[in-house]
Amino acid sequence: MITLTIEARDGSRRTVEIPEDINLSLMEVLKASDHHILATCGGMALCATCHVQVVEGPEQYFRPTDVEMDLLDTLPDAGPDSRLACQLRIKDDMDGMVFRIRGEE
Repeated sequence: MITLTIEARDGSRRTVEIPEDINLSLMEVLKASDHHILATCGGMALCATCHVQVVEGPEQYFRPTDVEMDLLDTLPDAGPDSRLACQLRIKDDMDGMVFRIRGEE
């Protein structure tokens, strides 16, 4: 199992357990586990409403792609540790990572 910790906008934290070798994005996992995240475009990297902050985890997950950067640059609260949950594919080495949900509810 891959265990992630998700911090809601109010600061509360919940863990989410995900089977290994699952082919889902973090956005899909967040929606399936009843976290309040808009994801208006459905994971197409067009809207930035699945904005999350990487709090803890391997360094490679802190770096957004160029496509993400274009969208994140439009957000007033994006930082160097911001990512789009739709662009983060769940992988085994994500076990123990902590994400904070950002943006609108």
